[in-house]
Amino acid sequence: MARVFRGADALARALRTAGVARIFTLSGNHVMPVFDATIDAGISLLHTRHEAATVHMADAWARLTGEPGIALVTGGPGHANAVSALYTAQMAEAPVVLLSGHAPNGQLGMGAFQEMRQAEMAAPVTKASWTCASADEVAQDLARAISIARSGRPGPVHLSLPADVLEQAADADRLPGAPAFAARVQSLPASDARSVLARLRQAKRPLVLAGPAFMTRRGRAQLHALEAAIDVPVIGMESPRGVNDPSLGAFAQVLTEADCVLLVGKRCDFTLKFGQPPAFDAGCIFVQVDAEQAEIERTRRAVGARLAAAFVADAQAATEALAACAREQGPSAEKSRAAWLAEVRGAIDWRPPGWDRAASGEPDRLHPVQACRPLQKLLDAHPDSVLVSDGGEIGQWAQACLSAPNRVINGVAGSIGAGLPFALAARVAKPDVPVVAVMGDGTFGFHVAELDTAVRYALPFVAVVGNDARWNAEYQIQLKDYGADRLVGCELRPMRYDQVSVAFGGYGERIEQPIESVVCDRGSRRHRRGITGSGAVAHPVHVLSGRKANTYVGAGNML
Repeated sequence: MARVFRGADALARALRTAGVARIFTLSGNHVMPVFDATIDAGISLLHTRHEAATVHMADAWARLTGEPGIALVTGGPGHANAVSALYTAQMAEAPVVLLSGHAPNGQLGMGAFQEMRQAEMAAPVTKASWTCASADEVAQDLARAISIARSGRPGPVHLSLPADVLEQAADADRLPGAPAFAARVQSLPASDARSVLARLRQAKRPLVLAGPAFMTRRGRAQLHALEAAIDVPVIGMESPRGVNDPSLGAFAQVLTEADCVLLVGKRCDFTLKFGQPPAFDAGCIFVQVDAEQAEIERTRRAVGARLAAAFVADAQAATEALAACAREQGPSAEKSRAAWLAEVRGAIDWRPPGWDRAASGEPDRLHPVQACRPLQKLLDAHPDSVLVSDGGEIGQWAQACLSAPNRVINGVAGSIGAGLPFALAARVAKPDVPVVAVMGDGTFGFHVAELDTAVRYALPFVAVVGNDARWNAEYQIQLKDYGADRLVGCELRPMRYDQVSVAFGGYGERIEQPIESVVCDRGSRRHRRGITGSGAVAHPVHVLSGRKANTYVGAGNML
């Protein structure tokens, strides 16, 4: 008897047409038809221990590969668990599609199992969110979702999949072709590009600030090419610390000297102090290129008449148009901006000289610099290595101390907890390169069960956990704003996270003394053997790795 071609089969077939070969997922009643359909479609499932982790993995996958990241979860509480992670993807401008199972359309309003207004719940943290109406529409809906996620300012999209839609017969002849999944591009006309360049050339100290969508390896290459073409400093921004991003050194100081700032896909929000003094000179003018007219209007409300010009276009397409136009025009008649470029780059590269001698000053504790700096050797061992940084305090140290060709951080959202899922997705995306994840003890606790996922799938990575036994970012706020006698609610236990890793089948080691090269050497050897590990910061450091496969986890305390 011939097998019925179902809505679930149409969905799986459409995913393959879009080039999707892997889904990050967690099982549940509503999505079992999709699980079944992936077998015939040749799509692999990486199943996690929490729905939020599936979205975080899809997010990191999208940032590292440039492909849409697909997360599949069940309906009701499964969907609710996943939604919180969408905010991180939204603020990172990552093209993620969340597919959620859903109560049957035929039972809506009748008290169906796990019935929930899912599309409305996801709408505030997505570019678009809706529920599929029929089996014949599911493939077209998927194509639309992926296209929206990729277009304009990239970001997450949600599609709910009712159980009866997945089980009903679908028309196999109505499946979309590959073009339906492509991004819709808004180009910057050559005349507008020339106008933007004219503004920059009229300025004495111009800057270009680019948004989080550029903070991928491909995006940074685009920014580098633009800087070379226009002879103006081009800086990508993705940190919730904004102008005080620790990886940007003393950039905040030179920003105050700028007289013209071009925003390319960069929101004029809290990360830029809303364009106001003292972060910016009161006379600094702004030029903006953005895919969304609403963002231009928001900038206009913030800086008023200082927004001298604005253009609606995709940021990535705009950078290419600006670079091409600059190359056509040739070198500027103005004198070279070499001195200004050197000043900006020097400020970004600056780090306190005292870091070379950094030490905790307390027995059996490591300064964060002592914990982070040795990891650079491992990151330098491959031209495509990945740094994952997550946490309120230790994450900032990692971003300031370490560099890598690929970086995945918690981003403008400022949310923590995604470090372990990010690291797993990085290993899947880049199976043959070092993956180093630095996180705090609070962060580690969010998704500690994903160590099981790492071991199950043999996904090696190195994790360094700064174990200060507190929510230190908030602790420091309390200490500064309210005083030492008003500390409350920020304490954690000084857990042995190395032993936690061992319990999940990994490796763990506690480090109490500075080790400039041993951690790297250990990590390199274990990486080659397919093991992961972790180290720690200020306080005893733990390094973890795995027997069958995977997880160094380290713990130590930050001062």
